[in-house]
Amino acid sequence: MEFKVAAKTLYSTLSGVSKVINSKNTLTILDNFLFSAEGNVLTVTASDTENTLMARLELSDVEGEGAFCVNASRLVDIAKELPDVDVVFHVNDDTKGVKIDFPGGNFDIAGIPADQYPATVEKEEGEVKEMLLPGKQVLAGIDKTFFAIGTDSLRTQMMGIYWDIKADGVTFVSTDTRKLVRYIDRTAAPGIEGSCILPQKPCVILKSLVSADQDVKITLSSKSATFATEKITFNCRFIKGNYPDYNRVIPQNNPNVITVDRITLLQAVRRVAVCADPAHSLVKLRMAPGKIEMKVDDANFSTFAHESVACDYEGSEMVIGFSATFLIEIFNTLTTDNIVIKLADPSRPGVFLPEENPENTDVFYPRLAWGGSDPSNENNYRTSTWWKRDMSFLRLKQFTISFYFPKAWQKSVFKGGRFYMMGENVFTWSKFKLWDHELNTSNGISYPNVRTFSVGVNFNI
Repeated sequence: MEFKVAAKTLYSTLSGVSKVINSKNTLTILDNFLFSAEGNVLTVTASDTENTLMARLELSDVEGEGAFCVNASRLVDIAKELPDVDVVFHVNDDTKGVKIDFPGGNFDIAGIPADQYPATVEKEEGEVKEMLLPGKQVLAGIDKTFFAIGTDSLRTQMMGIYWDIKADGVTFVSTDTRKLVRYIDRTAAPGIEGSCILPQKPCVILKSLVSADQDVKITLSSKSATFATEKITFNCRFIKGNYPDYNRVIPQNNPNVITVDRITLLQAVRRVAVCADPAHSLVKLRMAPGKIEMKVDDANFSTFAHESVACDYEGSEMVIGFSATFLIEIFNTLTTDNIVIKLADPSRPGVFLPEENPENTDVFYPRLAWGGSDPSNENNYRTSTWWKRDMSFLRLKQFTISFYFPKAWQKSVFKGGRFYMMGENVFTWSKFKLWDHELNTSNGISYPNVRTFSVGVNFNI
């Protein structure tokens, strides 16, 4: 098999596809690209078993058809150093050795038979849904919510972006329990309904491969999604589990409303954050008619910063605290000239939204500012009825099933006996899914009650 391809095009394709490959794979064959030539189309495939990316290149000069594998890292390094010329691949059909010719030199690298590469995309059973979205809609949903993706492995459902798909639009949601962002985009109507949690890695890959001016065909099954454009096909598995009801988290009835210039406030927060305690980056905001006063201090190094920013404020005066890091992330994500901040009281989350589009809402949980950096201040850890949940449950705690030997089985050796099976903490019916209901904890950081099963036999001698 022999084919010719432009070195620049080859490097661009390989560097994009290689993003799927893990630095360490349980299967060494996954350290390789799978090349497949059919007609005048060359397909390059990479996979980590959870995600599979296929990129297609049109070839103008090709002889023969076939498939082979080659080490991904080595080939990307070679393609990166090649001059901007056409290169010719010669593949030995018997040994799968690969020779790469270019003006003035060549490379010889070992290949691997394609049949050793595992099946990358499993055939899904059940209902399959399809929708066509503009690339800019997909990219906007990821860009607006990516910064709030959770990293806590104990809450795997929050380690991705939730897609809540309705017939007239898509709502993108992410949260790490300290901040939550909801982005509603009705640029195009999907025409279907469904939901899924897209992990962080596929989001990064899509951001690098999808362009805003192309349409993306998205196919949803029960376990995975496939994103297809003219040049690529990307399949990724969902995160299992139910996503929290994000609409319940967003506070309603916020009578205190601030309208302020985004860039001015962003720059002010950046300046005062220099003096913030790195342990929590707390910045105290005092809301008053016509201005926002910011105060930051770090008792460990005796530093203090203060700044005022003009604003339009409707409401009563209050002091509330936020993490400067979170504020900077949100102000960078919002793009309008002015932003609107809605507050109920210092103990509830603040709602941050662009002035022109109130449906795209950023929300995160504030820290109470009273007490400053006093080590005895425990406002950040006080219990609140806002977190109260219904933990009523019905549990099958224990059960025993026994089968006693009939008299016909009894011999002179034993007078009787039974087979039995026992279970403990078998099943629980409840709407509360975060942790074991019988744990004496308010945060779930305790080992749960163990579900056990026992099978045995007793003999009466």
